[in-house]
Amino acid sequence: MTGPVMDYHIGQSTTSREKFGPNGKPVVVGLYGVSGCGKTFLLDQLKSQLDGKDFAFYDGSVMIDSYTPGGLQAFLKMKEPEQMMCRQRAIDKIGEKCVDSGQVAVVAGHSMLWSETKGEALPVYTPNDMEIYSHILYLDVPEEVVAQRRSDDTAKARPALSTDQLREWQQMEKAHIRGLCRDHGILFAVLQYPAQLEKLSMLLHDFRLHTEEHNLFLAKRELDFVFKSGQDLPETMLVMDADRTMSAEDTGSLFWTAASKKWPLMDGEKTLNTLFSGPLGHSYAAFRQATLLYEESFDDQDYENLCQEVASQVTMYSEIVSLLQVLSEQEHVGVVVATSGLRRVWEKVLEREGLSRTINIIGGGRIADGFVVTAAVKTALVAQLQDRGSRVWAFGDSPLDLGMLIKADHAIVVVGETQTRSKTMDVEVTTAINNYGLRAYQAVLPSQASPRTNAKLPVVKLTDPDLLKHLLCCRYTHPRLQVLHATERNAARLLATPMRDSAVAGPHLREAHRQAGQYLARKFVADIIGLQLTPVQHVLGRQTYGYRLKCESKTTIVALMRGGEPMASGVNDIFPLAMFVHAKDADDLKFHHLDGQLTLILVDSVVNTGKTIVEFIEHIRKLHATIRIVVVSGVVQAKCVSGDSGGTLTSNLAHFPSLHIVALRLSETSFVGSRQTDTGNRLFNTTHLA
Repeated sequence: MTGPVMDYHIGQSTTSREKFGPNGKPVVVGLYGVSGCGKTFLLDQLKSQLDGKDFAFYDGSVMIDSYTPGGLQAFLKMKEPEQMMCRQRAIDKIGEKCVDSGQVAVVAGHSMLWSETKGEALPVYTPNDMEIYSHILYLDVPEEVVAQRRSDDTAKARPALSTDQLREWQQMEKAHIRGLCRDHGILFAVLQYPAQLEKLSMLLHDFRLHTEEHNLFLAKRELDFVFKSGQDLPETMLVMDADRTMSAEDTGSLFWTAASKKWPLMDGEKTLNTLFSGPLGHSYAAFRQATLLYEESFDDQDYENLCQEVASQVTMYSEIVSLLQVLSEQEHVGVVVATSGLRRVWEKVLEREGLSRTINIIGGGRIADGFVVTAAVKTALVAQLQDRGSRVWAFGDSPLDLGMLIKADHAIVVVGETQTRSKTMDVEVTTAINNYGLRAYQAVLPSQASPRTNAKLPVVKLTDPDLLKHLLCCRYTHPRLQVLHATERNAARLLATPMRDSAVAGPHLREAHRQAGQYLARKFVADIIGLQLTPVQHVLGRQTYGYRLKCESKTTIVALMRGGEPMASGVNDIFPLAMFVHAKDADDLKFHHLDGQLTLILVDSVVNTGKTIVEFIEHIRKLHATIRIVVVSGVVQAKCVSGDSGGTLTSNLAHFPSLHIVALRLSETSFVGSRQTDTGNRLFNTTHLA
């Protein structure tokens, strides 16, 4: 992607013209397959189904017969060089007709024919075929079906071939054509038996309309649909890449790995790697070819199932999740994911994270999605948002994202682990900085990874409060502090009774606090954070599924010492995978307690004035601006969380994002314990020391 500025897709691409297919060719579609697979039959059916104004249909043998002196009989008697010239003349005529008429040409032909003398399939394609064809579709029909059709068709003289020979012919021809198409920029797909007519018709309609310009139009129209055209956009928009930006995983690689486990002979990942490392690179044509590979390999249900399986393996960076959770609460900030990967996978990932209602995805993967997301599309989407008045932040990880990173008002290059990050990005980002005006920061995820060495790419933490202020334009809006309590619930009354009973102390009181922590964890905290499925062993011996806290291992429970420890232990009983930390003062909490975590649960037995809680939260927000904070307490003094500005917590914490207060009960009584009445002393039988 080095070279002139157009390589970074800052301007408009002019590589294709209206009514022309990939690489600017007229749309000429080859319909290939072994003799007897049903090409002529399908061609006749297409003639009756498709509009003759838009499509023209050609049988290769008929065209050779028409443009060969003496017709097909004379052609069969010719030597190979002369036959080659006749084949070239026929395909050239088809190409000329296609250009003159503007129609899509569908041509039934061969790339290989079986040689009886040599006992193998031999190539019969011409160099002109590779110049004229824009697409080739291969009819993959079981060899048993082909053998039966050849036997039943007495009108054509065909050599008798075994099913093994037919299978060998098919396999050789498919591999041969796929390689030729890759080398010559021709889009290729295999049509699986038996639903070939329906699929063929759908693809031809798609091929007729799809150009790089049309692709860009559809992507921009999708963005206008997501953010209604004519309406004001959010003041700030984030445009984010997905694979290797929002998570460490490449969903395409995961997809094909999962597919190969179900169908061991499938080598789609190898095919994709060869495609993107070949002559097409990461061009529009390459992404269209990738879409056709998914289309040929999986029906809709298999594709959906595999997307679900892949989504379950994707772990979003916790820093990204926390940031998006905060931003999703803001009306003046919007987020759109522009992915060159699989849209359906990322829809499922965002749905799992509870972000699908506020974050939209622009992406493809199937023909039905309408378009593919190229580097030029990403750049155009950023420009479209800017034209509509938004200030745009772009997040990406690879050279494919450089166009949008350059175009955006603010850019962040996400840098993953050394073994998974883009190997060419160092050179490309240096070129973009030195020659094309890129000004960007790098966010290293996870934080322990090594940054890129470019001195002009300063490191920024996504958890930095200053970054969040910049993203939010120094204003955070939230309706009010979110307080959940069980004061009027009978369960809470029962749990609170031993906690208030002066006769209960020591182990019995600690147990009461522990049970209260368990109740609050189940009743409120689980609803705030959400749950996820987890495999369990059924009592009948089979595997089934239960639930645990969403991202439980990315949760930190902080027991405010010493009164908060028993209740915090109860919370930990319900969330056993969570990290458990003791803290007497706010400074006891360090960044490593928060790094990579999504939620922090602060637990104290009593919140009276709220001063201690405010100190802890202010300290936490200096370390991590976006981590979700849940305060859990047995009793919270009602005045400190009152809706007016007089409430200590309300007035001091309302401007902080992602914050909830959970209490067993609210109390109207302002109470400060001392000696025998101090909760900490009662919990640990130290009242005599007070």
